[in-house]
Amino acid sequence: MDPVTMPRDAIHYGGAEHRELHNAYGFYFHMASADGLRRRGGGNDRPFVLSRAFFAGSQRIGAVWTGDNTADWDQLRVSVPMLLTLGLAGMTFSGADIGGFFGNPDPELLLRWYQIGAYYPFFRAHAHHDTRRREPWLFGDRKTELIREAIHVRYGLLPYYYTLFREANLSGVPVMRPLWMEFPSDEKTYSNDEAFMIGSGLLVQGIYTEGAKSASVYLPGRELWYDLRNGVSYSGGRVYELEVSEECIPTFQRGGIIIPRKDRFRRSTTQMVGDPYTLVIALNSSLEAEGELYIDDGKSNEFQQGAYIHRRFIFSGGKLTSINVAGAESGKKEFFTDCNIERIILLGHPSQPKGALVKPANDRVDVEPGPLFLRRGAKPFAAVIRNPKVQIGQDWTIEVL
Repeated sequence: MDPVTMPRDAIHYGGAEHRELHNAYGFYFHMASADGLRRRGGGNDRPFVLSRAFFAGSQRIGAVWTGDNTADWDQLRVSVPMLLTLGLAGMTFSGADIGGFFGNPDPELLLRWYQIGAYYPFFRAHAHHDTRRREPWLFGDRKTELIREAIHVRYGLLPYYYTLFREANLSGVPVMRPLWMEFPSDEKTYSNDEAFMIGSGLLVQGIYTEGAKSASVYLPGRELWYDLRNGVSYSGGRVYELEVSEECIPTFQRGGIIIPRKDRFRRSTTQMVGDPYTLVIALNSSLEAEGELYIDDGKSNEFQQGAYIHRRFIFSGGKLTSINVAGAESGKKEFFTDCNIERIILLGHPSQPKGALVKPANDRVDVEPGPLFLRRGAKPFAAVIRNPKVQIGQDWTIEVL
């Protein structure tokens, strides 16, 4: 401990040195702040309190971040193993300052930091007051456009992240995971801390060098991986040397996983509440996939009394089925949403389907080539079931014809 913090001869009550209590001191400040906000809200509002000081148990109180980093490429690189370690230690709601707290990032570094930071569990830009202004629109139109796109990707994935945070809340499994956590028998993942998993479904490879034109990406396991730039599939268990541009960093969806998204552009999450969902189905070699979606009101504690929706999506035998997997506490209170599904994207389907049959309504809907993301000028890379007219919280089956 730095002696500037408190001299060692300054003894606390009970004869304890400050080094024995230093981290607990910040922990109790964090706890008291969160408790005060809960009391102010009558006990039903979930507080958000961010702290740089934390201790064992801080994950039950609020978010943390890695502290005062610097605007350089090495600090961008080291942010990933730092956050992976925090997640494994239980602090899953964590992030690093986008662009670095000290110093002034050049446009390329800031862009690459936004692109990888959009996948941090806690995503924010933060800087010292003596640094130069670094709003995304100050670095030229092209950089502004690309940073905006990185932020759009994060907003679109919020339903997936929220489901993962629910899993972390129940089990302690981190949102951001080292590759070896998902592939413990694959020794090639043990020393790889430049790539990471978001849940079990997304693999993200950062770009950590200036002017990079290519990236070496290891895709673990035996199943397929789908490049989210273009839907191209890659076999697992191999290293790929991929061309990269400033447009994005390499990101892949794992075969066998279904990921829920909300793809409409909004100014805030409150405006997204009633928006329809998109399901992205990445088929494995058996043409199967599974995924989950958890929804509640996002602000109260009524989820503890069953006011939530928890669905599991299963694609097998050419049919997509939605089933209820809410816990035993469900029923004391209810949560309802009339949000429907706008698009279902099929990655890896062996042929272009002729259509789809929605049950129990027995409605036939169109399946046509479409883009992976709703962007101007986006090319059709996958089969897309358009507007199947099913609600996200109900039981249904969609058969691909």
